[in-house]
Amino acid sequence: MKFDKISVLQKMGATRVVPVFYHKDAEVAKQVVKACYEGGVRAFEFTNRGDFAHEVFASVMKFVRQECPELALGVGSIVDAPTAVLYMQMGADFVVGPLFNPEVAKVCNRRCVPYTPGCGTVSEVGQAQEMGCDLIKVFPGDVLGPKFVKGLMAPMPWTKLMVTGGVEPTAENLSAWKKAGVYCVGMGSKLFPKDRVESQDWTYISDKCKESIKSLTP
Repeated sequence: MKFDKISVLQKMGATRVVPVFYHKDAEVAKQVVKACYEGGVRAFEFTNRGDFAHEVFASVMKFVRQECPELALGVGSIVDAPTAVLYMQMGADFVVGPLFNPEVAKVCNRRCVPYTPGCGTVSEVGQAQEMGCDLIKVFPGDVLGPKFVKGLMAPMPWTKLMVTGGVEPTAENLSAWKKAGVYCVGMGSKLFPKDRVESQDWTYISDKCKESIKSLTP
């Protein structure tokens, strides 16, 4: 872990865009991360999806420490505490999950690593906050929608939300989330079209990151 909890959350809040990506080829993953970094991204979520994903993460983390010194590299799709510990041992700066697991909160809190669990109800958000989660993931975002965020923020204005799932790198989509009051967005497949990755069009990815950050930041 290179960055402390506060600085990681500040990086997410400053750019408001957290790319969400997985690729089994570490060299491809490195180039995608680098393209996002050059596009202004300062927090990147590598998802734990696939056999030996942790080995790819370890390779990407070593690359990031050298080539992207200001980037907080975290891990996503974490559903249990042992997996969270595995990635923290490899330097993960933050942990994200599709669901809320109090056991993950405990091991992350012990190391002062931000844990952003996926929540789909107001009660879940409240429970996660009670367990020390400063940033909550609204998931799946395209199902719950901006109205859910706006409705939750009214009685709980202290809440920091990252919406993930179906977020698109368009001014229209991003402005809707911004107006609703999200702290940041997690953006996956829409930011990384398969054909662009296969053709190694890294400039496209950098440009989309720049556009998205511009749409979301004041």
